[in-house]
Amino acid sequence: MIDRRLILGGTRSIEKLAGRIWRRIFPAGRRRGRARASSLDLDKIGDPLPFGRMICCRRANLFRLCSCLRFLGYSMILIVATVVALSYYAVVVVAWGPLLFSARSSSSLAIFIVIIFHLLLILMTWSYVTVVVKDPGSVPENWRPVLDEESGQASEMDTASDANAERTSGTRYCTRCRNYKPPRCHHCSVCQQCVLKMDHHCIWVVNCVGARNYKSFCLFLMYAFLETCLDTVVLVPRFIKFFQEAQSHSTSPSNLAVVFLAFVLNLAFALSLLCFLIMHTSLLLSNTTTIEVYEKRGLPRWKYDLGKRKNFEQVFGTNRALWLFPLYTSDDQQSLSSLQALEFPTRPDDDG
Repeated sequence: MIDRRLILGGTRSIEKLAGRIWRRIFPAGRRRGRARASSLDLDKIGDPLPFGRMICCRRANLFRLCSCLRFLGYSMILIVATVVALSYYAVVVVAWGPLLFSARSSSSLAIFIVIIFHLLLILMTWSYVTVVVKDPGSVPENWRPVLDEESGQASEMDTASDANAERTSGTRYCTRCRNYKPPRCHHCSVCQQCVLKMDHHCIWVVNCVGARNYKSFCLFLMYAFLETCLDTVVLVPRFIKFFQEAQSHSTSPSNLAVVFLAFVLNLAFALSLLCFLIMHTSLLLSNTTTIEVYEKRGLPRWKYDLGKRKNFEQVFGTNRALWLFPLYTSDDQQSLSSLQALEFPTRPDDDG
């Protein structure tokens, strides 16, 4: 006969363990102006699970679970690599590669197509890798707004713990990072950090798109669109020819399947990328991020809109020779405040 006290002890241990796991997933953050909820100590409650669930659900951070999206992003990288490899095999190996050394007039066209294909592929891969590995921009540790330091308000803000806290000076505070938030900075629930001039978190690159990799992201969209358009166009004649040869069974079924699949995938990606490219071109020329589209609704003028040319230079730099590459000159890295992303120039009529 199992001792009843042993059963009760095991049940309480399971309840305590479940309560701790629940509180770890849904951390009990402090709230300004609601001291009653934040002053409760769940560890001192005899039955933590039911009562802890009731309290934690009121301030549960469901976005904490979004961190699992990072694992989904790694599979997206494999999908991108698979599509690139499939397109390379269809365009270079099957369709146009065999024509490179032929005596027909189409050999010059094949050489031109293969060169352009590799050029776009190198630029696209370079931009993509840069977006993946480059830090989008994080807030320096213990960063403080200059305005607060000059006016002596920084010490008062140290006790701030509400993510929505905004003072008359425009200073914001992030309770999760426990740091001040510069203008246009937002907290990413996937990366678990505040990102400078955050645009969005892209699962295709397993990274946030922010101030310091937005240029690489825009270049990746452009080169990926051009590459998929090129693949679609150059595969059309081979696509038709392979269907004609398939009726006479004079072509390899595997090559036919590769060309068909590459054509469909590149066409689908080209149409999708066109929509994203148009959207981000509009955002780029208006000096707006995807998040700020919702923030500036109802405003007569966007204070960060400096004109199309200056807006473009805020992201791509002032050196025209590097506009098509995911690079910046050392002068731009030091002089462009948009790359430091701790403060931004505003329209003259919005100063003050």
